[in-house]
Amino acid sequence: MATETSMRAVRFHEYGPPSVLVVDEAERPDPKAGEVLMRVHVAGVNPVDWKFRAGYLKEYLPLTLPHTPGLDVAGTVEALGDGVTGFAIGDRVFGRGVGTYAEFAVAPATTIARIPEGVSFEQAAPLHVGGETAWVALFDTAHLEPGQRLLVQGGAGGVGSIAVQLGHWKGAYVIATASAANVEFVRSLGADDVIDYTSVNVEDAVHDVDVVLDTVGGEVTAQSWSVLKPGGILVAVAGMPDTETAAARGVRTSGVGHPAETRPVLEQLAQLVASGDVKPQIGQIFPLENARQAHAASETGHGRGRILLKVAD
Repeated sequence: MATETSMRAVRFHEYGPPSVLVVDEAERPDPKAGEVLMRVHVAGVNPVDWKFRAGYLKEYLPLTLPHTPGLDVAGTVEALGDGVTGFAIGDRVFGRGVGTYAEFAVAPATTIARIPEGVSFEQAAPLHVGGETAWVALFDTAHLEPGQRLLVQGGAGGVGSIAVQLGHWKGAYVIATASAANVEFVRSLGADDVIDYTSVNVEDAVHDVDVVLDTVGGEVTAQSWSVLKPGGILVAVAGMPDTETAAARGVRTSGVGHPAETRPVLEQLAQLVASGDVKPQIGQIFPLENARQAHAASETGHGRGRILLKVAD
């Protein structure tokens, strides 16, 4: 039974498959200077979470075990660390936290923002990884402009579904790829043209694109170069940018660098959600205890929208 200094948290004590995730009684974190302690209501499940759990990243970013996964978070402010201003206890907030698969989590005050009136925890929770990644990729990296042609590879996913909406909001001509089952769904998000990648060769169907946002990687990246117009840019969310291939083809490429302070981007995204211009797409919601099933669902790579963990009402 959790006490005032403890909490329930999903952790893994060793790298491995989803079955290594367990619900433990863990020590409740204390906010350090510049941090906020949140009571977690909803946590987002992202591919990076299970890649860490499986050990795919341990050579580059080793973890101290046991480890609590989770970056995306929406909740209420429980306590403020030294020097934190602009937030009050009880505020509804969202953004990037640390170890968010838990009843409580800390976050730097610079990586969270208030949730506007009328926006739910479930709508706000996916906006850090999915929303911020899409925003930084399209606007800070590719500098997408109205009237340009944008191809979103993987338009139904957590990043892709928001990127399609942001591209439409910006006034770009949005093309997206999706499986046959998701074509109409992605079109409903504002895509002008949706390519069923299971039956159509994207290289044959799409040409003269200014920006490719690649959320898939692998073979999809290799098939994306030829659709770009000279001087166009491929922004790689999944995988590393291939600068040599880009240079040989007369185009540009880049990864997505997340700024240290993300609050300004989060605030803009939150206002777009409040206005109805962006509607975060929720695929599945699992209780905290079912984190194993949530990871298994995320690992299929074929979900629609974001997977969430419901921690509290």
